Parts: sequence; C-alpha cells; structure tokens
Amino acid sequence: MGRFDGQVAVVTGAARGIGQAIAWRLAQEGADVAVCDLDASWLTETVENIRSMGRRAEAFACDVARSDQVQAVVDGTVSALGRLDILVNNAGITRDGLLVRMSEADWDAVLNVNLKGVFLFTKAAARVMMKARSGAIVNVASVIGLIGNAGQANYAASKGGVIALTRATARELAPRNIRVNAVAPGFIRTRMTDQLPEEVRHRMLGTIPLARFGEPADVAAVVAFLASADAAYITGQVISVCGGMVMA
Repeated sequence: MGRFDGQVAVVTGAARGIGQAIAWRLAQEGADVAVCDLDASWLTETVENIRSMGRRAEAFACDVARSDQVQAVVDGTVSALGRLDILVNNAGITRDGLLVRMSEADWDAVLNVNLKGVFLFTKAAARVMMKARSGAIVNVASVIGLIGNAGQANYAASKGGVIALTRATARELAPRNIRVNAVAPGFIRTRMTDQLPEEVRHRMLGTIPLARFGEPADVAAVVAFLASADAAYITGQVISVCGGMVMA
C-alpha cells in the first residue's frame, strides 16, 4: 500500500522540474494527480508517466493568477477524480533585476504568479477540504524568501509572502483538520543551473555545506512527507531543502 492510496492531489507548475518530480512522487505512492501549467500540452510527459504507474491523471491549462482558471482546475479535479485531498502550490517564475532598475511589470508578474497564485489555489481548494474536514496543503517557497538575494527583490518578497501566508492559513484551517506547510528549496539542479558558467556554479557550491546542488527529487520527498499522515502533527512549518545553506 502507498501512503496516498485513494487520495487525489493537485500540483501546479507540474510540466517540468520540481513540480513534475512532486507529481510523480505522489503518484508513485498511490495518489491520482491533477496537474496544471500555463499550457496543457506541456504536461504530456508528466501525465503519461503518472498513467504508466496505473494512476489516474488529468491535465489542465491554468494561469494561477486568474481566479476563474484556478476555480476551473479545482472544480475539474473534483469532477474527474472525485475528491481533493492534497494541494501543492509549486508554480513560480523569476524576473530578476536590481531594485532600482526593476519595472513595475516585472514586480507585478512575479508577485501575481508566486504569491497571488498560492492565495487563489489555497482559497479554492480549502473550500473543498473544509467540507471533508481533512486535507494537506504544501507550498513551495524558497530559501531566498528566508535570506533574501541581491537582484531578486520581487522573488524574495513573493516567497517571503508565501511563508507568511502558509503560517496564517495553517492557523485558520487547523480547526478543520487541514494542515498547511511549506518547503524552501535552495539551489536545485535544473536546466537553468546546468547552463551556468563553471565559475558561477563553483561559487554557488561554496555556499552549500553538503557541497552539491539538490535534485528535484530531494524536494519531492519532503513534499510527500508533509502531505502524508506521517506528518499528521505538523502544520505551519517551513522546511528548508538546501543542503545546509540555511540552518536557522
């Protein structure tokens, strides 16, 4: 038996990288999974792999900053898969630049996707979970939301906001037996980090006590734990998955 047998999860930003790894991990442990991204065609690999495990999967196109599209994903998930037990808010973008040169458009875009999107999905999913009097929500924040980073004022603000929102909603939803936690990934190996110059990679590695970049599967494992009954007495927490970059 898997930890999520009979359960249904929604994972945002699941076309690749961390979101894809999370969707696959939940399916490996028994969940049926609804996945969404800006373009549903990007989700083909994610969906095919889930179905190859014998699990059900549904793909949705969704701009997480639009409430109508978010509600459509939640409604479509319940209609197609019968319930909603787990929500993983992973969708996120960057628009890096120094504060004094940052445009309002770049500020708004990052806050809309990274923070407003978490608010909208949490609000829509919570209504379903409250009726069932159970559920688990895991938000993907970032160590940048804890420590800040030059050139990422908008990203840091959005991920710091996700952490604060996690704690506030954990308090609100606890009476209905809904747990809300967050993971804060550090430097995770992706296509972006693979393309960095060797000098930059070396400098980044120098900040990580474990002396390696993380893998998307490292984050997925912690998300699966927080979403499971193994974490039944954990809510309102932020777990850094960063190889020791942040130890407080």
